[in-house]
Amino acid sequence: MQQWRYPYPVRTVEVLDGIPIAFLDEGQGPPLVLLHGLGSNAKGFWKTIEGLKSTFRCIALDLPGYGRSGQGDYPFSMHFFARAVQSFLARLDLHEVTLAGHSMGGQIALQTALEDTSRLHSLVLLAPAGFETFSESHRRWFDQIYQPALLEKLPESQIRRNFHLNFVDFPPDAEFMITDRMRLREERAAYRYFCRLQGSCVKAMLAEPIFDELPRIELPVLVIFGQDDFLIPNRIVHPFSTTREIASQGTLRLPAGELHMLEGCGHFPQWECADEVNAAIKAFLNPT
Repeated sequence: MQQWRYPYPVRTVEVLDGIPIAFLDEGQGPPLVLLHGLGSNAKGFWKTIEGLKSTFRCIALDLPGYGRSGQGDYPFSMHFFARAVQSFLARLDLHEVTLAGHSMGGQIALQTALEDTSRLHSLVLLAPAGFETFSESHRRWFDQIYQPALLEKLPESQIRRNFHLNFVDFPPDAEFMITDRMRLREERAAYRYFCRLQGSCVKAMLAEPIFDELPRIELPVLVIFGQDDFLIPNRIVHPFSTTREIASQGTLRLPAGELHMLEGCGHFPQWECADEVNAAIKAFLNPT
């Protein structure tokens, strides 16, 4: 699945019980490990790697089931992903890691920190899932929306619109994200697996809420949100909430949390506002 070109050489290591994890490994310096969001892969961190590889060792991985990593009948829970990340850090013998996660990857980073901080130095959360809270009725609604059979039937126009919702102004250099998805759609078995994966991951995020656990995370945490994030909060279940409210309520629960809001930026800040995000990460990790 998704075997087309990546922007850097792809390496592979096995984690847990032999799950192959594909990853990009560029630069020298303190390790910055990057976790992508729902439906994405390591390629979504290209601008992060380009901007920071002169200062940090930037390692972007494809989570199990995604990109060039193994596709199997895995238990796609937040705990499973956290265990996979922990195993990955151990296999590469990484220490003092800054673990950065985008959207779902942000919730996975938080879950990883809750379970084991022995290899971690700090967290960077980019429009993270886990700050917005949902009721049981909300969860049932999401279950209906993210049924694999429905996802498989989405027309190209809706797929394109869904990608555009990640940005305030969809940039031409993000077109590859749509192109990759449409290529995947042509591979029937692979696309069916991908759609099941999306449904499983959404259910996992909702079934394993992390908001109440945030005060237990004592690591330094940089939280970055776009002021104009169209996806957080969900406009259907929380029509009167704002992105800043969600971002603030989550950050305030983190003992060492720091919030950075970006104007004119949406749900994919590391791509749409790459220079600002890279500068914020540098300032956070190298305070003067």
